[in-house]
Amino acid sequence: MSSDPEVLWYIPNQIQPGHRGDTVDAAPSSLETLTSHARALEDNGWKGALIGSGWGRPDTFTVAAALAARTTTFEPLIAIRPGYWRPANFASAAATLDELTGGRVRINIVSGQDNLAAYGDAEGDQAQRYDRTREFMRLVRRLWTEEDVTFAGEHFQVAGSTVQPRLTPRGERRHPRLYFGGASEAAERTSATESDVQLFWGEPLEDIAARIDRLKRLSRDLDRDLPPLEFGLRITTVVRDTTEAAWSYAEGKVEDMAKARGEGWQDHRRWVAVGQQRLLDLQARGDVLDDNLYTAPGKFGGGGAGATWLVGSPQDVARSLKKYQDLGVTHFVLSDTPYLQEIERQGRQLLPLLKTRSHTAELEAALVQAG
Repeated sequence: MSSDPEVLWYIPNQIQPGHRGDTVDAAPSSLETLTSHARALEDNGWKGALIGSGWGRPDTFTVAAALAARTTTFEPLIAIRPGYWRPANFASAAATLDELTGGRVRINIVSGQDNLAAYGDAEGDQAQRYDRTREFMRLVRRLWTEEDVTFAGEHFQVAGSTVQPRLTPRGERRHPRLYFGGASEAAERTSATESDVQLFWGEPLEDIAARIDRLKRLSRDLDRDLPPLEFGLRITTVVRDTTEAAWSYAEGKVEDMAKARGEGWQDHRRWVAVGQQRLLDLQARGDVLDDNLYTAPGKFGGGGAGATWLVGSPQDVARSLKKYQDLGVTHFVLSDTPYLQEIERQGRQLLPLLKTRSHTAELEAALVQAG
């Protein structure tokens, strides 16, 4: 049995209520609401949470710092964009927060399109965007691990730069992990050489297996000089006590989405990137793929991680996540709405099944029962 995966949740970080149908929190961006989610994650066994990013949303780094100050073990996976930050400024800010929190910072580098003109960025085409991202990640990592850094790239330059405070090594961890997504060829080349964790959205097992093989091959072909690339899955998990109850709830939710044509879903579908298009294309292969990968939400407003859902009992969903783990996925970022309620439900029902020592017998029993 492989070791336990690292399992995070998702905090949408929205001004407007109603993200993916969550109508519980009337003030989703208030410090009280956000803190209640972060503390519930601590109380229910979660490692931390991805905090969403994008122009027109609260600043992700500021939110992460506030939540870290109000918690003790919560690890924010902070989504940031190279266009928002210069590498040295970001390296200093992240090193400071990491030291203040005792090493709890994780970073998700985002290169997808955004409202660039609104914040004065001037990205070019896709190739230029990912070239800049590669330089950003390479330089940030050097600033975290070296002193007196001089770097002269096409997009960024520093001379004699030493970031303070210096990061404290914590076992094998020399710096915050750099997560990265993207399914285009340019994105995969960036991840193969510069990221620590490649995040996938919820594609079928055979598609994830092919992408893992391709990224490993790219890492070799491009002479990756970092530790081996790790892999993560960002997906919605619809969990109820029984298989029947989960599917009844999921299908009812999709019916409501269809009636409203996705209106009010607040799911950021303004730009359709390569990875998002891959999810939407899955609909042609059927509403349910593998055992319980539900593709119908993407037809009616679900975007990103909300385009496909894993649906079922805790045992069903744990079994499916274990199959991704068997392919080499060691990081999961899960979510469902209402967010706070599902933090607690899935923390109680699903997370224990993903722990090696506790879930082996139960999952094996579930597999036998399922035939």
